[in-house]
Amino acid sequence: MTTTQYQVTGMTCGHCEMSVREEVTEIPGVDSVQVSHQTGELIVTTSAPVDDAAVIAAVEEAGYQATRSE
Repeated sequence: MTTTQYQVTGMTCGHCEMSVREEVTEIPGVDSVQVSHQTGELIVTTSAPVDDAAVIAAVEEAGYQATRSE
């Protein structure tokens, strides 16, 4: 399993978290998603390789911006 952290901007509430979680969960290979609007943190756990671009695109589909945390 691999865990990757991203920083998401624009989230302000629990509904925002739910939107991001729903979009990222649909990516093949994603096992779990943790997201916090308070910290802007998105943690994605995968069982198969997942491209950062796919995660960022899913976050953008939900209406927010994301960058991979180093």
